[in-house]
Amino acid sequence: MPDTLPPARTSAEAHLFLALQPCPACGETRCEFRGSVVYVGDVLASRYVGACPRCGAERIHQFRLPDEIVPPPADSVRFGGPEPSALIDPGVWLWYSDTTAERVPEHASGPYPESTGRALSTALAAVDEVLKFIPPDGDRVPAEAFTSLDGRALYAREPGRFSRLRLTAIRDHYAQRLARGANGAD
Repeated sequence: MPDTLPPARTSAEAHLFLALQPCPACGETRCEFRGSVVYVGDVLASRYVGACPRCGAERIHQFRLPDEIVPPPADSVRFGGPEPSALIDPGVWLWYSDTTAERVPEHASGPYPESTGRALSTALAAVDEVLKFIPPDGDRVPAEAFTSLDGRALYAREPGRFSRLRLTAIRDHYAQRLARGANGAD
């Protein structure tokens, strides 16, 4: 079993994964998880346990911890290191980026409240995660990188959104909005 534990590169990635998982018994996505660090065999793992608020089913998720634990940055969001996620596919990362950025009005003026800056920083970090799926010599996320139903559906609807050029433009747009809001400029 330790060899089959999916790796979570950071606690931020693990928490996002948990928030996206429905209860297998009833489909509810809300759940308050308690986290702990445990050994599974001889592998150090994070273990999250919670009870579904709708049906009471126990929900347990375990993730292999990385060899090197990187603390979260104080002024931005980071979901992982340079390697692509093994938990969340590029389509879901882009959907999450879109959903998070939609909470910030396009023409919001700064200085941003902390929650607005955090939303843009999160959207930017999620786009960075999509970019990690593009091979170094490639210009787009390969179709085989999409492993979830939701990720494959987004890719099927809008494959052009997964080019390096387009993803970099989105990332740069979020970064400019974030800088504009931090400086209080419009």
